[in-house]
Amino acid sequence: MESAATKKYLSFKEILIYSVGLFGLQMVIFYLNSYQLEFYSTANRLSSAELLAVPFLVLAARIVSAVFDPIVGNLIERKRDKGFGKLKPFVLYASAPLVLFTVMLFIDVPLSGAALLAYIFVVTTLWSMAMTMADVPSQAMSAVLTPNPDERTNLIGFSGTFRSIGQAAPYVVVPLVCLMVPGGAGIEGTLSISEYLWNAVAIGIIGTGMLVLICFFNKERVPYKAEKMNFKQMFSAIKSNKYLLLVMLSYFLGFARQGAMAIQVQAANALLGGQNLIIILGLSTAAGTMISMALTPLLIKKLDERKVFVGMSVYGFLASLLAFFVGTATNFHLGALIPTLFLVGLQFGAVNIMPMVMVADSVDYYEYKTGKRTEGVAYAVLSFSIKVTLALGSAVCLAVVFSDAVGYTATTENFTFETSRGVYFAYTVIPGITSLLAAIPILFYDLTGKKKAEIAEVLRVRRAAANGPAEGSAEEAAADIPNDSADKTEE
Repeated sequence: MESAATKKYLSFKEILIYSVGLFGLQMVIFYLNSYQLEFYSTANRLSSAELLAVPFLVLAARIVSAVFDPIVGNLIERKRDKGFGKLKPFVLYASAPLVLFTVMLFIDVPLSGAALLAYIFVVTTLWSMAMTMADVPSQAMSAVLTPNPDERTNLIGFSGTFRSIGQAAPYVVVPLVCLMVPGGAGIEGTLSISEYLWNAVAIGIIGTGMLVLICFFNKERVPYKAEKMNFKQMFSAIKSNKYLLLVMLSYFLGFARQGAMAIQVQAANALLGGQNLIIILGLSTAAGTMISMALTPLLIKKLDERKVFVGMSVYGFLASLLAFFVGTATNFHLGALIPTLFLVGLQFGAVNIMPMVMVADSVDYYEYKTGKRTEGVAYAVLSFSIKVTLALGSAVCLAVVFSDAVGYTATTENFTFETSRGVYFAYTVIPGITSLLAAIPILFYDLTGKKKAEIAEVLRVRRAAANGPAEGSAEEAAADIPNDSADKTEE
């Protein structure tokens, strides 16, 4: 009889397709995050004050749409499995709206001033709702594809690498599309209005198509029962899951860790002299990130989740400071930027993998305590945290870049050293400071090692007792399941 910690469930094909799906979704998300404000700056339909308001307008739209996150989570918990799963249908529902609203945000509508700002707010809100419908279930699938916690960690590590590459993919795809558009910007030029739209169409269709693949090639294996939860019960489930709350708090304290991703276009323009030279900055950081993502599962096995997350967060703070001081001291010479940004990228295994692992473990913990699985609720919380903090980090970093003190504009041809330094400060130091802050809640995270393994084995026996004698027995379940008072004593 194989235990929950040793039996293997996933084929390489299934792992690869799931990873490709996450790659596609991140490509769509980060095209919008990186290019939306630059598009409006290029379109020149907003005054400088109105343009500066756009990041906060986007933040407001994300917060408003965040009301949709718990609704999606609740709908997932209520979903009955009719042979297709409880998560995959929602990915399918989201695909067409996600493509439509991605394209609509890069259409040069004949509006200006308040009317254009209203259009941006409404369409961004609708886009965020579609993104939530795709993001919550696709992330939650990592918790149900296998009941084996070690296999799940490896899955999250492998797919997390693809997620990270997907975040940087627009920086490669956009120049390629520009090369194919007649008279396009190519590698070094400034994008035209039509090129932003062509990229939105290409990235929207290709990225969403990749995501939809998981609906037909991945299997939800962890059993569950549909739960009719009202919002009071949902918030009670969140409140009683201390590990989920720690991850959520960590996200909010580290809100600007990925703010640099939102201003890479501006950084490439100000530091290197061209928007599409973003490929140099993006690949420099992405190379370090990919190595970090590959090593993180190994580090977790060697140490544990808490030590790895805290260590990478402290490292990220120090690496970001190093990158800023070396960059400014060398007047942003490529020979200094590339290696130091590579070092900055080494922190992002913690950002991209660890929260996914921790939230999946928190779902197991809640099932251990209550007998109920709440992937929908847990990953709605994660999606809410990611959505709001990414928008907040983007708003803060973009506000610094477009402020009068820095003086960045998309159409400037020769940037002053002061402007480049201000952009690079927002690109490195601000994310570095919040990286350090993100480690504080995780100091209290102890769902690791022996405790995590014991929970996984208890759950295996419970599920076997409920579903038949194939993997355990009712006697084992009765012997292994702690009562409520014992669990409360342990806490």
